[in-house]
Amino acid sequence: MKKFRKKQIWRVIIGLFALLLVINLGATLYFYQIACVRNNQQIGQVKSSSPNYSLVQKFDKLSKSTESIKNDGLKLDAWYVPAEHKTNNTVIVVHGFRQDKSAMRQYGQLFHELGYNVLMPDNRGAGQSEGKFITFGYHDKFDVIAWANYLTDKNPESQISLYGLSMGASTVMMASSEKSLPSSVKNIIEDCGYTNAWDEITYQAKESYNIPPFPLVYSVSLESKLRQGWFFQEASATKALTKDKLPILLIHGSNDTYVPTSMVYENYKAVKKGTPKELLVIKGAAHAKSFETNPELYRQTISKFMKAYNP
Repeated sequence: MKKFRKKQIWRVIIGLFALLLVINLGATLYFYQIACVRNNQQIGQVKSSSPNYSLVQKFDKLSKSTESIKNDGLKLDAWYVPAEHKTNNTVIVVHGFRQDKSAMRQYGQLFHELGYNVLMPDNRGAGQSEGKFITFGYHDKFDVIAWANYLTDKNPESQISLYGLSMGASTVMMASSEKSLPSSVKNIIEDCGYTNAWDEITYQAKESYNIPPFPLVYSVSLESKLRQGWFFQEASATKALTKDKLPILLIHGSNDTYVPTSMVYENYKAVKKGTPKELLVIKGAAHAKSFETNPELYRQTISKFMKAYNP
């Protein structure tokens, strides 16, 4: 009788464990689809009520060409807008999570008005670029480097700045420490980038779904490793900044609850000792809204930084 009861108890335990595994597997696939699989629905477009909407309208009237490269077996597309007056100075403008290059038109116009050529890529898995997965900067950083090499090959006198927003911000920070980054890249501007993909996804799981990291975030990270070759912890801007030698301007909104403002202080602190660095926290700005919240201060700060490090 006792043996029978023990068997029954073990069957219940094993059954519950199997059920939990099935539930976790289903949840893993669901959240991996949300976080890491391409979705062409556009987000983050500037509204007509925005103080920066006129920049979008001006950008739409500019003459632009479509440029293409191949990297990691993927065809990647970008807009290229030449400066009004010929220059060797170019800014690569990198968009954020589930955006495409069209969401960056206000920033493209900003740098155009400051006198720079502008290259605005679609990240892999977005817009007109190929790719099935979103990689949170892990693979994207090499795409940005490929674009920098493309510009340098076309013009060996190129002086390049990297600008990124949100996921794009973390991407350009990750690119900063790579040995393959060409010497033509002179400085970096990041706006509201996260420390690393693990921190950001763990934060979003808690804030948006009230889900603790274990076991779900661990299993989604494992799914990423199996399908894309990287764990969430490996997509780290903070780690890259400990090796960064390029001057960097870090921007964040004080009211950012999507990529918490605390992350910009972690990234700022992590920058390699001796590397020129500046910090701008825009009071009252939500995620990716610093430029729209205080356009004048944003423009002035970027203009001053660019004059100092990519004039």
